[in-house]
Amino acid sequence: MTSNPFEATELTPVTLLTGFLGSGKTTVLSHLVRQPSLARTLVIINEFGDVGLDHLLMSRVADDTMIEMSSGCLCCTIRSDLVTTLKDAHWRYTVGGEQRFDRVFIETTGLADPAPIIHTLMTVDAIARRYRLDGVVTTIDLTSAEATLDAQPEAVKQAAMADCLLLTKRDLVGAPQAATIEQRLQRINPAAKRLEAQQGQVAASNLLGLGLFNAADKIPDVARWLNEEAYADAPEVQVVHADHSHRHSSDHDHDVNRHDDRIQSFSILVEQPIPDAMLDAWLDLLLSMCGQDMLRIKGILNVRGRTKPVVIHGVQHLFYPPVELPAWPSDDQRSKLVFITRDLSRAVIEETLAAFLDIWSGEHATAHD
Repeated sequence: MTSNPFEATELTPVTLLTGFLGSGKTTVLSHLVRQPSLARTLVIINEFGDVGLDHLLMSRVADDTMIEMSSGCLCCTIRSDLVTTLKDAHWRYTVGGEQRFDRVFIETTGLADPAPIIHTLMTVDAIARRYRLDGVVTTIDLTSAEATLDAQPEAVKQAAMADCLLLTKRDLVGAPQAATIEQRLQRINPAAKRLEAQQGQVAASNLLGLGLFNAADKIPDVARWLNEEAYADAPEVQVVHADHSHRHSSDHDHDVNRHDDRIQSFSILVEQPIPDAMLDAWLDLLLSMCGQDMLRIKGILNVRGRTKPVVIHGVQHLFYPPVELPAWPSDDQRSKLVFITRDLSRAVIEETLAAFLDIWSGEHATAHD
């Protein structure tokens, strides 16, 4: 357990800018880095192959705050380069004992899987002690999104794992086409913030602070981060008690030719406090069986024996250290979990949780007889 629930706010925030080929990431970034709020930003750009960066972008950013990686894709061959870059940045960009950057933007190639990069931030100790993931921003080209999502599983995963979906080239499509794509994105990732970038322009402030903690106020914003209200239009999944009195909706028929039909986004409510050991055992089981298909898990939990809530955040088979918050954000003290999964039905999640709650409640009752 993290000893200080606010220590994450002292870490350097990292924003991951991803999106499929041609979706406008570099154009967006070229506008972002000109804005005063990003004046003290270290920009790391991954260029796959030998083609260099756009000259306009290079001319607008000081050479000593931009790093270009051309030796391969961040999600595979040069993760070690990313680790070295982030480790060295704190002394390389320090003058007179003062660090010259307050945040980091990483732009990936269009084919990059966000998960391994996030795992690097989570698991490499020298990185995790200095940096925190502030959010994943994914650009979506409205002119080609339908075909891209149909054909490219990488694009679907980028959209599914995003905290913010940034819609580009809106001026080049009609209202019906844009509405169709937005409905599709709503199914893939209902909780993600959605914005439009007009000619690549978007206010930087709208892309910052997407994580749990509000860095300005040093307080957690659970409601915004969890955003379980976004799942209100989806069929409800609720574990009421540990006696199998639970409900879930039947799965929808899927079009096997659409990659996003493999994605499910849903929330689960748990009425009673969750035993700490049971939680660990349940998550261990899920992650060992299907960790690669657990794209993202977020939750605020009522853990038995604790008066304060615990927040969890996982990406595929890895979890950030749980954080105990100083107080519940509202009078509602039920546990709330949100999932984005691939090829993993909500029924499996709900039924395994209900079974574990039933077993642990029985053991708890026996121990007190």
